Amino acid sequence: MRRPLLALTLAFGLPAGAAIWQGGDLSRFFAARASSGDLLQGCTDVPEAVALATELRDRALRIERYMEALETRKAEIAAAEATLRARAGELRQQKSGLQSRRNGASQAVREDIDRLIAVYDQMKPAEAAAVLTNLPPDFAAEILMRVQPETGARIIAAVEPRQAALLTAQMGARSARND
Repeated sequence: MRRPLLALTLAFGLPAGAAIWQGGDLSRFFAARASSGDLLQGCTDVPEAVALATELRDRALRIERYMEALETRKAEIAAAEATLRARAGELRQQKSGLQSRRNGASQAVREDIDRLIAVYDQMKPAEAAAVLTNLPPDFAAEILMRVQPETGARIIAAVEPRQAALLTAQMGARSARND
């Protein structure tokens, strides 16, 4: 009784150990061994040997199915990674497009402000003062901060003293916020 069990152990154990040692694929080893017709040759009368052979065959089939499932999962993960990489590339392109549009819009706003400042630089101080007193104080202060210093000084001089004090305070508050 021990001899057939020992024979089966040696028949499976030594080649399996060699396959593990060499980094081989055990599922193919067990599948090949389990499908051979001479697995139980001379041992069919030993119930333990038959049970062990059946269990080994079942284990080999489970291992084979598990390996197939792993390969399927690897393929799914690779496909998901490819999809994520493609989506990340699309998002980067969209981000750069948004940034370039935003930069273009900012440039257009700067150009508009520069034209507006140039208009106020060309106006007579009394006329510019009359227009600025009708604007919101923060906007008027912004314009005064950007015109030429001499022009800004003449415009403030032409503004009513209370309004000039308010504009000057707004200009100072803006400078303090930017620091």
